[in-house]
Amino acid sequence: MARSRRTILGLGLTTALLATGCSAEVGLSNPSPSSSSSGPKSTSTGGGDARQAERDLARLRTAAEGSGGGYERDRFGTRWKDIDRNGCDQRNDVLARDLESIRRPGGCVVLGGLLHDPYSGKDITFSKSDAAEVQIDHVYPLALAWRMGAAGWDEERRERFANDHANLLAVWGVPNRQKSDKGPGEWKPQKAYQCTYATKYVAVAAKYSLPVTGADRTALQGFLERC
Repeated sequence: MARSRRTILGLGLTTALLATGCSAEVGLSNPSPSSSSSGPKSTSTGGGDARQAERDLARLRTAAEGSGGGYERDRFGTRWKDIDRNGCDQRNDVLARDLESIRRPGGCVVLGGLLHDPYSGKDITFSKSDAAEVQIDHVYPLALAWRMGAAGWDEERRERFANDHANLLAVWGVPNRQKSDKGPGEWKPQKAYQCTYATKYVAVAAKYSLPVTGADRTALQGFLERC
């Protein structure tokens, strides 16, 4: 769902994104200078990472999605569990990693900051009082992972997957809701982020030996060509 810069910055974005079905594209073909020049702190991807992603993608199995029967979010363990044992939960770790100009007076809880949303290119001011405006996305969605084989994992592995920093990304709530549990064959971010998105997605799939669908493989190959 390609949109012009004026449309994205306008009030019509929320309605358009929430109403869109499959094969949607969020954001700008040419993001605003402030978004494209700085970007999220954690989203830099070099050519070497992209080449590794191409090699990893070639080794990933192609499989059809399962039925998804029995999926519940709680099957992936405690939300935002401090699996790296640094004393802070994973949500606040990711906010601190991905936002700029953060306010974190207590050491762990992020009270405010600025997000350069990677999915749309939009700048979002985050405040804990309106926490839903910035959400933590699972790059490889949990429900999709369940359908692609995580249903057969033990709970410890699912919990580790759900709280793995490599699979977590701070994003604007609007495109995150639109993305939902879709893979790259059904949803894609703005063009400027497609290389990094694909690199992250493939790295997570390879780390956890998750397969990809045929449609997702084709989309990922196309995104990696942008690197």
